[in-house]
Amino acid sequence: MSGGWNTIESDAGVFTDLLTNLGVKGVQFEELLSLEPDALAQLHPVYGVIFLFKYPTNEPYRGTDKPLDGTFDYDASERLFFAHQTIQNACGTQALLSVLLNKADPSVSQEGDAGYIDIGDKLRDFREFTIALPAEIRGEALSNSELIRDTHNSFARSSPFIDETQRRPDEEDGDAFHFIAYSPIGGTLYELDGLQPAPISHGACTQEDFPQKVMDVLQRRIARYDASEIRFNLLAMIRDLRIRAREFADEDLLASEERKREAWRFENALRRHNFVGFAGEILKGVVSAKLVAGGSAYDDWVNQGKKKMEKRAAEQRARKGGEGEDVEMQG
Repeated sequence: MSGGWNTIESDAGVFTDLLTNLGVKGVQFEELLSLEPDALAQLHPVYGVIFLFKYPTNEPYRGTDKPLDGTFDYDASERLFFAHQTIQNACGTQALLSVLLNKADPSVSQEGDAGYIDIGDKLRDFREFTIALPAEIRGEALSNSELIRDTHNSFARSSPFIDETQRRPDEEDGDAFHFIAYSPIGGTLYELDGLQPAPISHGACTQEDFPQKVMDVLQRRIARYDASEIRFNLLAMIRDLRIRAREFADEDLLASEERKREAWRFENALRRHNFVGFAGEILKGVVSAKLVAGGSAYDDWVNQGKKKMEKRAAEQRARKGGEGEDVEMQG
């Protein structure tokens, strides 16, 4: 049982507005379409990345002695904000917070410009309350936070047919996806995954090294999948690009970023509504028009729709037997 948490999309606009609604200032997300280090480096300062991937169900995922890559750093669980994931569907927001809440100390300067984020009063209070707790209790506190849960759920797609907050894991169909975070913290590259027993260290890492080192880690991770598996998504948590535009008086960049934010707001507003009623009224109107036309207009229309659906189903079956189906990824 997922305890009131719905799935959210791996989308830069969703994650950026989620941060804003939690009270975070001066931060946004950008989707990366390449694993080239330069693609990440040009977004400096970068606080961390959020990686979405297909959850492996045919082999053990959680390590005990050692992870598949890197080493468990149990001591880091005490000094970093690291929380065990105790509930379904929360991994996207948990990955986001794994980066965010480790950049909340203004006295930390090892990462330079990417060492501090103003997380706002409410998240600061949450961090101060939970930082002294063990990882499993932090996970429970996160799962039971009304502020975080309600903000998270406000970006879930509205559906009149499925209550994902009441679905059991063994009742879910299709592939499962999972979010994790990577961030340079205190001179070390950490992988922060709430399904693992501790943070995973990938060695020494400065802010300047981060783009190259994290892409190397991601390349190794992706290489463990079949070559036909392409369902991955990578989001970078960076400083608000509008700040850069204002600092350099770049009016074109500023205008572009403002248009992007407006598009994100529109898309996120659509996510909060379902359009079943609207679609139903359109369908009734079309049926009425076909009936008024008389003759075989209605039957021809229905048969044409059946043929299109049969063709689409055949194409989907063919894709599943070939390179894999292109699906929308959520976690």
